[in-house]
Amino acid sequence: MLDGKKMLFSGMQATGNITLGNYLGALKNWVNLCDEYECFYCVVDLHSITVRQNPAELRKRARNLLMLYIAAGIDPEKNCLYYQSHVSGHAELGWILNCFTYMGELNRMTQFKDKSAKHADNINGGLYTYPVLMAADILLFQSDVVPVGADQMQHLELTRDIAQRFNNVYGDVFTIPEAYVGKAGARIMSLQDPTKKMSKSDENPNASIYIMDDRDTIIRKFKRAVTDSDTRIIYSEDKPGIRNLIDIYSVASGKTIEEVEKEFDGKGYGDFKLAVGETVADVLEPIHKRFDELSKDKAYVDGIIKANAEKAGYIANKTLRKVQKKVGFPERIR
Repeated sequence: MLDGKKMLFSGMQATGNITLGNYLGALKNWVNLCDEYECFYCVVDLHSITVRQNPAELRKRARNLLMLYIAAGIDPEKNCLYYQSHVSGHAELGWILNCFTYMGELNRMTQFKDKSAKHADNINGGLYTYPVLMAADILLFQSDVVPVGADQMQHLELTRDIAQRFNNVYGDVFTIPEAYVGKAGARIMSLQDPTKKMSKSDENPNASIYIMDDRDTIIRKFKRAVTDSDTRIIYSEDKPGIRNLIDIYSVASGKTIEEVEKEFDGKGYGDFKLAVGETVADVLEPIHKRFDELSKDKAYVDGIIKANAEKAGYIANKTLRKVQKKVGFPERIR
């Protein structure tokens, strides 16, 4: 707990392009959490190298993601926005927690199995112990709550198990984190296969709206969105394409599902797709403008990076030093 507020930790990977799904499902909902929590949002670049990265491209994407955090409305004065790689405590605690994690637990991690299948030529140790580093990310800040999607719940449960195991040996060292339960983020699906979640790693460029897509591209992608042979704009389980578009329009416009159905009653798919595209473009336009401003103000962004890395490092070191003492590492001579 810091300044009387509970701690909240989250982050996004510095790979790929942030999608509309990432924004509506997570980033948009982070903006006002600082009113209730002390929030730490990292640019997750240590995890990113479990897959081979172009170094210059990774640095560029990491900086762009940090600027997108700010452009999306996350105030760097009220939230701590930083690079994971700039706080060495992540990796240091990760190693210690590796020694408190069982092989059987890691063998059960479904994401390792999925990613191994996708990257069969590079099944490395980092990919295998990825959930332990994620546990270190969370526990390093004594996080009370963590906003996680369904695909990360298994990792959060492992984090809780590791923390409890450590506490059982050494006393009350780690806060046991809970999943953040707040306003549900929208689950945005692929525009080309609405049975799958919209993904920044989708090989089909028309399947995802990227947060930095220009207006014409956004509208074109929505016009190409998969629907069905029916013409009714209704929210139905057997109409996944239209249901996804209604979800997107509802969140982007602030209208309820019922209001959307009423607005487009009797209208065709073409009119609806155009309206969704224009509304999403309107929502993303201020983000584009703010991002462009930040891109031209290197000194301001560099200042945020430096100040927030120092803040994150200070908080992280409090936990790390306590853990190091508990496991028996020699005290540092200052």
